Amino acid sequence: MSFFKVDNLHIDLVEFQLRKVSFRLDQGDYMMIIGPTGAGKTILLESIVGFWKPEKGRIWLEDVEITPVPPERRKIGIVYQDYALIPHFTVFENIAYGLKKKTKYGISESVKDIAASLNIDHLLHRKPGTLSGGEQQRVALARSLVVEPKLLLMDEPFSALDPKTRRETRHLLLDVLKRRKTTVIHISHDLNDAWALANKLAIFRDGFLLQFGTIDEVFRRPQSRFIADFVGASLLDGTVLANGSGPCIIDVGDFQLLSTDYADEGSQVQVALRPEDIIVSKKYPSSISAQNIIRTKLKRLVPEGRASFLHLIANETELTVLVTNNAVTQLGVSPGDTIYAIIKSANVRIVGS
Repeated sequence: MSFFKVDNLHIDLVEFQLRKVSFRLDQGDYMMIIGPTGAGKTILLESIVGFWKPEKGRIWLEDVEITPVPPERRKIGIVYQDYALIPHFTVFENIAYGLKKKTKYGISESVKDIAASLNIDHLLHRKPGTLSGGEQQRVALARSLVVEPKLLLMDEPFSALDPKTRRETRHLLLDVLKRRKTTVIHISHDLNDAWALANKLAIFRDGFLLQFGTIDEVFRRPQSRFIADFVGASLLDGTVLANGSGPCIIDVGDFQLLSTDYADEGSQVQVALRPEDIIVSKKYPSSISAQNIIRTKLKRLVPEGRASFLHLIANETELTVLVTNNAVTQLGVSPGDTIYAIIKSANVRIVGS
């Protein structure tokens, strides 16, 4: 049996509906939820914690149905992006707040232990208003984790943090969660959060769960063009020309691709390509083992932090490639220049027919 299960959940809030949501998690899973604003992500978390009553569907935790159980008895913690710390309490008192409702014993030891795990044990005497955003976020996490919830829900907890603090908080949080074997459902708009933390990924849009699976499944095999665009993949329509003993040959119109995936000969398929799986070269790579070498032109170059996106075009077909800024400098290319896109057949993923 699954540690946590949502089955056919339907929430009707008149102006918005969450519809037919189903998924399962094992203990220790870290599920990331992404999707556009207004997709229903926060409503799902609030339904799981018990703030909204479903019109249909049921929720189980450790094989016990919790759909009718009130929020305070579900043993589920939730962390919002605004932290919700009590301003006149010290850090110690904020962390201990939930524990005082459960027990009068061992509070000090539990607070100090979780505070040390998140590197805030030196701040226990301080008030929230004197802390940085990253410190406040860790206090909020400590307050939720100290009561040892069976399930931890997080709604964009890192949204106000700068990139460096965000990376540090991810590292600390992941270490604490692994030691406690905590199961997590986390909403984020940052795909780096998903890569760094999660093993499961869910894509929501307009109240529907569009795709759920492992990180690799969703990022590398998006089931629709919307999902491909959202996770940064290229999705091409193609026809399978051959599927003999060697790689599958797929005609995508402007060129052909070889894939280690299988599909029936003559079938119409979609092929997904991740931008980080494409290598680029200014010269034809005569000594490389990759089976797909496509001649393209650089349409535009878009720097993004320490990396850049190269938007390539082969006749009418566009490909997006992610490379380091150092690699861009070494390439020495400008819009209009010829670039060879190199893709291993194992990275040409057939999504479906």
